[in-house]
This record gives sequence, C-alpha cells and structure tokens, in this order.
Amino acid sequence: MALSPAEKAVRILPVLEARYGNATTELHYQNPYQLTVAVVLSAQCTDVRVNQTTPAFFARFPDFATLAQATPEEVFPYIRSISYPNSKAQRLVALAREVMDKYNGELPKDPEELQKLPGIGRKSANVISSVLWEAPVIAVDTHVFRVSRRLGLAQGKTPEKVEEELRQIIPPAYLGRAHHWLILFGRYHCTARKPQCERCPFTDLCAYYAAHVASKAAP
Repeated sequence: MALSPAEKAVRILPVLEARYGNATTELHYQNPYQLTVAVVLSAQCTDVRVNQTTPAFFARFPDFATLAQATPEEVFPYIRSISYPNSKAQRLVALAREVMDKYNGELPKDPEELQKLPGIGRKSANVISSVLWEAPVIAVDTHVFRVSRRLGLAQGKTPEKVEEELRQIIPPAYLGRAHHWLILFGRYHCTARKPQCERCPFTDLCAYYAAHVASKAAP
C-alpha cells in the first residue's frame, strides 16, 4: 500500500535532519537588514553570486537609513552582476524607504507585513521570518517545490499549493528547518537535471525514481 504524504514525511524528515542538522540559509548576513537585501538579490540568482556582491554593497549602504537616501542609479553599479539589476535596485531603494517611513526603520516580524514591502513576495517573507525569528512557516523555492513533488510530500502545481500541503504534514517546529533541509537536498543531491538517484535514501518513496530510473533498468 502506498504511503500517504504524512507517512512519507515521518520517514523523510529524520533522515534529512541527520544529514543537515541545524542548517540555515547559505546567504551571508549579520543582521535583519543584510538578510533582507540578500534575499531580494537572490531571486533568480545563486547564493554564491549574491555573497560575492553584498560585501561592497553593505560597505556603501550599511543600513536601511542609508539605502533609503540613495537612488536606484546609485545602487545599480553595486549589483550589476546580479540578475535583473535595474528592477532590484529600484525595489531595494523603495523597500528601504518604506521600512523607514512606515516601520520606523525596524523590519516587521510578521510575514504578512513583510509581504507588503517592495520586492518581498510570500517566499521571501517566509525565508526572512523563519531565519531571523524561527517563525513556523516554510518557503517554497524551486528546490523545495521539486523535491516535495518528486518524493510525494506534495502534489500541488504551484508553490503556494505545495506550501499549503507541506504545512499540513510537517509539524510547526520543523517547518523552518525542513525548508533548509529540502533546499540543500535539492541543491546538491536531488538536482533538476541530473539527480543522484543511485545514492538516494528515498528511492522506494520516489515517483521520479520509479518512472525515470527503475523503469529503464528493468529488463
């Protein structure tokens, strides 16, 4: 009998926890401002590239107050190597100004409030609030989306639907950590193009393995 998503989670999560433990974001940051900037820059861009870019950015724009006084044209040269630098420069300046004007320079902790800021969507808000404040939320990026569907933890066809399904089967205390475990598993093991199925501990649970690997190996 096939396992339910909840039953699969009971098997999968302890294995990922043993492998990745207290893993957190691979973005480099020292405070809420820096994490927020890094998360905005990371959209459709690698964490490695963001981490190469942010030191000079933070040296020039060390906080929300400084960034709020800048123009997108001043920001652009510092992020030109990032994907979509023009639009991200505009969003970062607008975000900083809104934090200063509406929140007295303090980043709001509520994920719903975070989503009201320019450049912060649902996924970004969940990343920020879970990393900074251990909020019981899970951000669904491309890795979480892919791994969750392959392993049968979720069936949704949108990140929002997958997030809803994961919240139903993962205990709140695990949500934030499970986000990082699934990201790391997807980034370095269950990759999009060449997943390392031959070394996967979940082949007996994985529909992708059954359809794309086991079926081809059968006589």
